[in-house]
Amino acid sequence: MPTYAYACKSCGHAFDAVQSFSDSALTECPECGGELRKRYGAVGVTFNGSGFYRTDSRASAGAGASSAASSSSSASS
Repeated sequence: MPTYAYACKSCGHAFDAVQSFSDSALTECPECGGELRKRYGAVGVTFNGSGFYRTDSRASAGAGASSAASSSSSASS
């Protein structure tokens, strides 16, 4: 289940809450009863596997095409 960060607009109290996707967002501060807002931060994304990097897909295709062209030209000489 995801963890959401909340902060109170009135008192500034900040906390995290583990909630299901289907749960509604929290609206009341547990400290002062004020209005809450969700805090958003940077999300770390990691792409693993082949095809995500320029060197994974294009360089090997380009290198193969240039080496194939050079071998066919040397074979015909």
